[in-house]
Amino acid sequence: MIAVKSRLDTWLGRFTMYRLILWVLAILVAYSMVLDVLGWLTFGIPEMLVHLALCVGLTYLSSRLLALVFRVRPHSESSLITGLLLYFLFWPAFGAADMAGVALACVLASVSKYALAFRGRHIFNPAAAGAFLTGLTGLNIATWWAATPAMLWLLVPGVLVVLYRTRKMLMAAVFLVTATGIITTELLNRGMTFGQALWQPLAQRPLLFFVGFMLSEPLTLPPRRWQQLALAAVVGVVFAVPYNLGFVANSPELALLLGNLIAFFLGQRGGVELVFKGSRPLTPGSTEFRFEPQRPVRFAAGQFMELNLPHSGSDGKGRRRVFSMTNPPGAAEVTFGVGTAEPLSTAKRALLALHPGDTVSATAVGGDFLLPHDAGKPVLLIAAGIGITPFLSQLASDARGSRDTVVLYLAKSRTELAGTGELEASGAKVIARLADGSTPPDFMHDAGTSRIDARRLKELVPDIAEREVFVSGSPSSVDSLRAAARGAGARRVHVDSFAGY
Repeated sequence: MIAVKSRLDTWLGRFTMYRLILWVLAILVAYSMVLDVLGWLTFGIPEMLVHLALCVGLTYLSSRLLALVFRVRPHSESSLITGLLLYFLFWPAFGAADMAGVALACVLASVSKYALAFRGRHIFNPAAAGAFLTGLTGLNIATWWAATPAMLWLLVPGVLVVLYRTRKMLMAAVFLVTATGIITTELLNRGMTFGQALWQPLAQRPLLFFVGFMLSEPLTLPPRRWQQLALAAVVGVVFAVPYNLGFVANSPELALLLGNLIAFFLGQRGGVELVFKGSRPLTPGSTEFRFEPQRPVRFAAGQFMELNLPHSGSDGKGRRRVFSMTNPPGAAEVTFGVGTAEPLSTAKRALLALHPGDTVSATAVGGDFLLPHDAGKPVLLIAAGIGITPFLSQLASDARGSRDTVVLYLAKSRTELAGTGELEASGAKVIARLADGSTPPDFMHDAGTSRIDARRLKELVPDIAEREVFVSGSPSSVDSLRAAARGAGARRVHVDSFAGY
């Protein structure tokens, strides 16, 4: 099972979330046209093709035009995703008013990224904003026709892949249980059987499409997992409870916009411009990059930052990448430790090509890889390779060394140990397992070259059952080390994996 999960993580790690969603939506578009040919949908291929061209073409062109006006680099993937979402939100038709409404929604979606924004960060999901504002004009109303039983055959696996890749399964479950429970109860009160009342919200209302492709958008989510779960419950209630305020009634897009507004106040409000100050090698295979933020960055030790790295010839992972910060909160500079061994992604090449004074945009800050609030709680930090980066921030934050901390650091060799100065200064007990048998620095304990399984981990950290365990590294390393920690008696194991960034 672990091997299958590792292969799946490795394959999905080839794509960023944005590129993956783009591909899944494109496949669903093709599938919808196949269904239409087979008679499962009733739009007509000409209407669907024109509708697709209108949605994708207008969002793409308007986004690029607005980017020129605001003098920023356009994000083509984002505009294409917005266009494909609008394709599934509005009914394909040749009526003049219908097409005008779709066109307006496309333009408003692009405008919302700039007009409904704060310090470079858009507040609302663009597709939902475009659909909602268009509905107020009366030209067209979003029907969310993706909620068609015939679409489920590919919609369900597509949503599952996206939620698994983005690690939003639990958040999606909270939303689905909340919304489905309310709608099912309402339908039961109307006299439906339980099967009918459960089938309708899942197959004939856009809950799955909504949670898979729109509620999970990272730029409009709060940074912490508990906040995301609470938000999912709130949005689920607003989504499912019927209401009519006269000029506006309940709709999926309104539920999402209200959720977006709540998330905005919970997280880092506005994008952050980072000025590149320089870099230095951490090891032969990793580099530290230093940036000066133009305004303070709110984050907790162990969290990540998403960087927008525009570059030509972007590979399959796109231009937005997530990196853990190695500096403590409140530091004047933001630093990232990045694996830079070949083969390099195009984004990492863009990082290495930066010159002092160049600017990079940070689009999101988040993550739940945080040490316990109780400084008296002992911890075990297990790092595989570049997985040491979030721990460097956490150890630097504990300047007094008040927490009982053990670090187990797995690396290929002594030369591949990053942050040795910070580790020694932290006062933590550091155990090094070096694959080539080389000797670690004097302040580290040598774990030898044997595989770190449950038995060996118990030998190295006899009191592991009393410690909260944190594991960071590649997905395959994390899966193996988490299993070892569980087998050694650990009760709470937190993980942070890097899927190909």
